[in-house]
Amino acid sequence: MSWVRNGDGLIAWGEAARVEVTGQERFSRAHRWWTQICDAAEVVDDVRVPGSGPVAFGSFTFADGPQTSALIVPRVIVGRRHGKAWLTLIGDSVPRPDLLHLPDLPAPPGVVTEVPDAPRARAWRRAVAEAVAKVRAGGLDKVVLARAVLLRSERRIDPRFVLRQLQTAYPECWTFSVDGLVGATPELLVRRTGAQVVSRVLAGTVHRDGDSAADGELAAALMSSDKDLVEHLYAVESVAAALARHCTDLQVPTSPSLLQLANVQHLATDVSGLLADDSSAIALAAALHPTAAVCGTPTERAMSVIGSLEGMDRGRYAGPVGWVDGEGDGEFGIALRCGALTPDQHGIRLMAGCGIVAASTPDAEWAESEAKLMAMRTALGVAVS
Repeated sequence: MSWVRNGDGLIAWGEAARVEVTGQERFSRAHRWWTQICDAAEVVDDVRVPGSGPVAFGSFTFADGPQTSALIVPRVIVGRRHGKAWLTLIGDSVPRPDLLHLPDLPAPPGVVTEVPDAPRARAWRRAVAEAVAKVRAGGLDKVVLARAVLLRSERRIDPRFVLRQLQTAYPECWTFSVDGLVGATPELLVRRTGAQVVSRVLAGTVHRDGDSAADGELAAALMSSDKDLVEHLYAVESVAAALARHCTDLQVPTSPSLLQLANVQHLATDVSGLLADDSSAIALAAALHPTAAVCGTPTERAMSVIGSLEGMDRGRYAGPVGWVDGEGDGEFGIALRCGALTPDQHGIRLMAGCGIVAASTPDAEWAESEAKLMAMRTALGVAVS
């Protein structure tokens, strides 16, 4: 398990406890289970920073369906924050000596190829056109449609290998590996540090060309795009409204900034506030999910359109992923730029989504989804046919 950004974060292994939950109450059930674990635990914590002491890693589904979400308590955690490092051991007894030895370095997965699916590609473009028509008809401002691609590998895919590639290429992202879901998300759903609460909103995307002059032109076009600015505003408003129920002194910038990653550029807004109740990081993630950035607005209408047009279950894609500690502090990102490993670890399902508004076109949204898939394709070394 892993949650790392710019060299800081948590890496863990072993499993002391876990809970799997489903349905609409998955967040509250996971939160109650974690509270019971922490209440019963005898904790010796001389570090006393967020992420020290007992920690659970979580990965939650996007929708309320039958697929499981998981909260996992590891046996061993190595943490690093602002130059301070620590080791946490969890369990009823001293961990076995072998648990304290790091495994061998991860091996690459060999040849990785993409499973062709032309009919699904054509269906997704049609779905985008239908979504645009629904937005223009009224009652729906924005809907996010996702698509999936399946990769197969010559050897088992070691998530640690993928993490290493992603951390090198995208140090500004939160790289994560939790229960078979691995990726590098640029979008922080929520961070709780004591009374401080922050959420980073991303909506509105353009690719990077690799040439600084061309990238500058693309960035300028993105920052002045009415279509992208409207899409971004919907996402910011949904986050601000959710945080307002739990926070005071809410800070919402009036215009977005530009976040440049290795392969794409995003419109970004950081929304912050002071916690007014005792909500944990899990509870705040539940309050925020799903944001307009990954669902649309109005939420119920967008969820209905997603169900009718996407033709698949997203699983944990676009759901909250991250960690929570015994004090309720933690970080949860939105599971983007990621893949879900198949049980045999010789396959991985990648997904990418695009916000559809009245000005969207199937070709432009397809190009945006391809840019978003590039991070995982490159990390896995996908063979180009």
